[in-house]
Amino acid sequence: MTFLRLAALLLLVPLPLHAAPDPHAARIARILKATPLIDGHNDWPEALAEKAKDARWTMDLARLDPATYHTDLDRLRAGGVGGQFWSVWVSAGLPQVQQVKDTLDQIGMVHSLAARYPRHITLVRTAAELRAAHRAGRIGSLIGVEGGGQIDGSLAVLRAYRQLGAAYLTLTHSRTIAWADSATDNPQHDGLTPFGQDVVRELNRLGMLVDLSHVSEATMLDALRMTKAPVIFSHSNARALCDTPRNVSDTVLKAVAANGGVVMVNFAAQYVSEARRIWGADRSAEITRNNAPPFGGLHIGDPKGAAQALADWEKAHPEPVTTIAQVADHIDHIVKVAGVDHVGIGSDFDGVGALPQGLGGVETYPALLSELMQRGWSDGDIAKLAGENVLRVMTAAEKVASEK
Repeated sequence: MTFLRLAALLLLVPLPLHAAPDPHAARIARILKATPLIDGHNDWPEALAEKAKDARWTMDLARLDPATYHTDLDRLRAGGVGGQFWSVWVSAGLPQVQQVKDTLDQIGMVHSLAARYPRHITLVRTAAELRAAHRAGRIGSLIGVEGGGQIDGSLAVLRAYRQLGAAYLTLTHSRTIAWADSATDNPQHDGLTPFGQDVVRELNRLGMLVDLSHVSEATMLDALRMTKAPVIFSHSNARALCDTPRNVSDTVLKAVAANGGVVMVNFAAQYVSEARRIWGADRSAEITRNNAPPFGGLHIGDPKGAAQALADWEKAHPEPVTTIAQVADHIDHIVKVAGVDHVGIGSDFDGVGALPQGLGGVETYPALLSELMQRGWSDGDIAKLAGENVLRVMTAAEKVASEK
């Protein structure tokens, strides 16, 4: 992609009515011409499977309804995206053998994107291939398997995923599994079991990244002790600013810095804003209060009454606003604790509902970079955040694999 074309696309990012053009647009374009903007986590394949069903294999993906999808090909271009880890997530509640089947289906979807749109997307496996795709004006695409349950307790399945192009494995999703504790479920193992340690070793051998988003802090620390390669958090934030176990504590941030890894910041409102996290928990409690089976709900057996009660509660308790500035605060905090070499972007687009104002889709990455420039970030540090940090991690993981 030429510099002039990228600069023009950046100017396509929707602006508020009467807003002046972004004064940082040309500067951002220069940086993203040299360094691919790489997002560590986008759930578009799963969103297409859920919403479009079988039509996803043939429908035009160039421009989709932004009220339905955060991603389409035109908006990826407008956002200056140069590299994307596509998440192939399936529900952790499914039997694990079904998880494998559904994972293969979604891997097929990522391959289909590259086959159908070769001028836009190319599958890559290495940092060098990603840089080459970016120089050719294409989005270097990788695959992230978002949950250890998706290997069905089998290293053979993990190896097969790698052969199909998988670049990382998230050790758990929302549930604790037989070999690793999740951040959002009751712990059973105090981290990793011996088989979980074998998974980390095999990921190192294969050159796949160990992804520690979604796992418990004990699992994070176990994996950091075990791994020979830098880790990633493909879509997590700073726990000091939003106190959910899905985020990363300062203790772990320091361990990530020592490991050489990278934390890729998530845009999901409930992981960005502490006020939004608390509001969400209170809203869930209100739903339970109105609907708790079999006898406890105030409106059990009365769905209209329950819906009205929830609407009344939401009117009295408006959802807190989440902003780009708060996302930038997480980035700044990670830099303060771990250093600028250990932060990246992992939006979670098409995998979440509520997003910060101004970060509603893949066309909006430049707005975040502009916010950081406004805070005094240098071009070199913006380049590290955008892609250089994760490229360094990929290169290090490839080196570890080559030595085994």
